[in-house]
Amino acid sequence: MAVLLRTYKKVFIYPMATKNKKEEKDIQVEEQVQETVEETTETNEPIETLSKEEQLEEDLAKEKDKFLRLFAEFENFKKRTSKERIELFKTAGQDIMVAMLPVLDDFDRALNEISKSGEGELVKGVELISNKFRETLKAKGLTEMEVKAGDAFDADHHEAITQIPAPSDDLKGKIVDVIEKGYQLGDKIIRFPKVVTGQ
Repeated sequence: MAVLLRTYKKVFIYPMATKNKKEEKDIQVEEQVQETVEETTETNEPIETLSKEEQLEEDLAKEKDKFLRLFAEFENFKKRTSKERIELFKTAGQDIMVAMLPVLDDFDRALNEISKSGEGELVKGVELISNKFRETLKAKGLTEMEVKAGDAFDADHHEAITQIPAPSDDLKGKIVDVIEKGYQLGDKIIRFPKVVTGQ
């Protein structure tokens, strides 16, 4: 009987003890939260209220800053667009210029063949048309690249179509013959000169 009573007391007391422990933990947690809240309210300094003038001055300073940033951004935009516009104007007619290059080549071939025939008046007429055509294209920014036999070969500015044994030692690695002229539009090469180099 005593054993049963002890077990009964233990069983009866045990749940009460756990309930009390839970309540104690809850109370401790609440106390910690309360302490934290009190600490934070004590450490916070009282918020200073700004007068209307101070607030207006602060707003004005913010607006000035926004204005200056916007103005600087607009200036950068203007510079960038003007630079792009200049580049566009320089190369706007590139497609047309590239299409006209074969006509320039044909004029050169025609002048060579007509000059062989010995007809002076015909040569003068074709030269006049050719010169007028060249001057018009030059006014639009097209320039012929100066390349001749004996110049040093530069892969950035010349296009080698073939290599042949150099006729002399001083032409090794240099341009032996120019097959097709090269042209620039402003600073941009729109057709590289086709050359033959010496080995």
